[in-house]
Amino acid sequence: MSLHLILLLLASAVLAVVACRSLNLPPILGYLLVGALAGPHAFGLMPDSASAQRLAEFGVVFLMFTIGLEFSLPRLFAMRRIVFGLGLAQVVVTLAAVAANAMFWGVSWQASVALGGALAMSSTAILSKLLSERRELDAAHGREVMGVLLFQDLAVVPLLVLIPALSQPVDALAGELGLALVKAAALLALVLFIGQRLMHAWFGLVARRKSSELFMLNVLLVTLGFATVTELAGLSPALGAFVAGMLISETEYRYQVEEDVKPFRDVLLGLFFISTGMMLDPVAIWHDVAGVLAMLLLLLASKLAVVGVISRLLGSSPGTALRSGLWLCAAGEFGFVLLARATDTGLIDPERIQPVLAAMVLSMMIAPLIVHFSDRFVLRFVAAEWLMRSMQLTQIAARTVAAEKHVILCGYGKTGQHLARFLESEQIGFMALDLDPERVREAAAAGEPVAWGDCVRRENLLAAGILRASALVVTFADIDTTLRLAERVRELRPDLPIVARSREEEDAEKLFEAGVAEVVPEALESSVMLATHALALVGVPMHRVIRRLRDLREQHYALLRGFFHGTSDAGEHLSDSEQHRLHAVTLDAGAWAVGRSLEAIALEKVGAGVTAIRRRSQPQVALSGDTLLHAGDVVVIRGGAAAVTAGEERLLRG
Repeated sequence: MSLHLILLLLASAVLAVVACRSLNLPPILGYLLVGALAGPHAFGLMPDSASAQRLAEFGVVFLMFTIGLEFSLPRLFAMRRIVFGLGLAQVVVTLAAVAANAMFWGVSWQASVALGGALAMSSTAILSKLLSERRELDAAHGREVMGVLLFQDLAVVPLLVLIPALSQPVDALAGELGLALVKAAALLALVLFIGQRLMHAWFGLVARRKSSELFMLNVLLVTLGFATVTELAGLSPALGAFVAGMLISETEYRYQVEEDVKPFRDVLLGLFFISTGMMLDPVAIWHDVAGVLAMLLLLLASKLAVVGVISRLLGSSPGTALRSGLWLCAAGEFGFVLLARATDTGLIDPERIQPVLAAMVLSMMIAPLIVHFSDRFVLRFVAAEWLMRSMQLTQIAARTVAAEKHVILCGYGKTGQHLARFLESEQIGFMALDLDPERVREAAAAGEPVAWGDCVRRENLLAAGILRASALVVTFADIDTTLRLAERVRELRPDLPIVARSREEEDAEKLFEAGVAEVVPEALESSVMLATHALALVGVPMHRVIRRLRDLREQHYALLRGFFHGTSDAGEHLSDSEQHRLHAVTLDAGAWAVGRSLEAIALEKVGAGVTAIRRRSQPQVALSGDTLLHAGDVVVIRGGAAAVTAGEERLLRG
């Protein structure tokens, strides 16, 4: 491959991935598009050279290596009912159905089996990302989807062994297949019984040299070494890479290895999908648009039916079964891996699978849309879902029906539970929403005011009493979910203060712009506490340490300014009425302060001050003497009990 072709390849890939990221599409589609347009069937900019194909195969090797790294026997055992129940049944039934349909149209049974295995796959990359973003990993359908994806990842290994054997003549097929299985079993047994201790000792020896370059070279050596061993044994190199990853996954070096391999995997895998895209013939697909669309509909409908029916037979509710089917009905990246293997061995003619390839690409493109509208599909076609949703909302509402001025906790993990203990100590009511069914079940059984529900949904917030709440706290640090939640709260209750977490200080600006009253960056808090303990341990007087802590927090947390002046013993004798507090005042159209500036209102005359102003059209309002107040503004004032009361009176009546 010449230098100018490599540059063209890199430039095309960068532009395609940027475009896909901008449209919230997976980069895989960009790589496939680059391959289709620049390949021999379209503009012919990149010849389908053997060297490029060989380099692209390493992408699959590193992909299978990372799958092996993520392999976990305890996780597999915990999800065994879904993995070996729904997952196994989905792959077997889909493979059999596709193979039978292909044989009906005159395709050989060997090619039909390979085609069935490819179409049985779903996209682990796309669906796991969507589940994480939508915070549905712990939902019933989320667990089913992850269990099926886990089995599909495992099923790729025997399919990569099976497909080359299927390309042999029929009279030699049984012998070839039996020999391949014996080789694979012997290799796995040898590696699992001997390789575990050897791998741990070898990586320990390399790690003790304390060289990142040496460690990365060792990872490449192990990965490609195992791939070469299996290739010399007549098996797929990807099988050896999977076994290597599986061995390393049981050592303490797993996460470092995963980070080292990721750049190689992503680049080479991109090259693999470009080479797969080169198999697409845009002209042939354009001439057979009807066939492509028919194949797409058949693929989506058949996988939806298979997953939905099997899930229902295994005891899932109708809504969960339909959701799982909708999530898993599209094709996946491993389907392209298996098809590429089948075409390389001559099992399938590349010219005959153009509609299949095009349908797989289109299904992956619309997979996020199917997921987005899956709830509407379920509510439209599953009558019982309305009843279940109503029961869920009733359970939430029943816990908050008598609550006033309570706090809504979004998330009830460790952070949420610690916060709940603080609220209970002050006798402040709260209502928590969480998506982990096990956690909710345990907490509810202990009498905690916790219910299962997505805090971003309008109906769940209303049932949790958002119209009567005094504050809402987001206890998780997912910036995208928090932004969506802040937008929903602004629609329902613009005057409700929101306190949120963020991982980095940079995320705080986005949250402030979205109307969040205060943001607690995890990086800031950890560094503050580290500095506090370090200063105390090196002998800095405690009163100076506390003053430093107070000054730093006053710089970052506007709502806490003035609260730390009583940190020393001098403030301990103050009564509750003398302590500073915050109070939110909503200005209706007839309020005296509407149309006046903060300087004209002069709340300092009554001993109060303005901490923040929240406005529906402008969540973060700059505070200055000439800032004008508008009807509908929520003014947060600070002061003692008497000053807060006088300040509210001045804002409303003058």
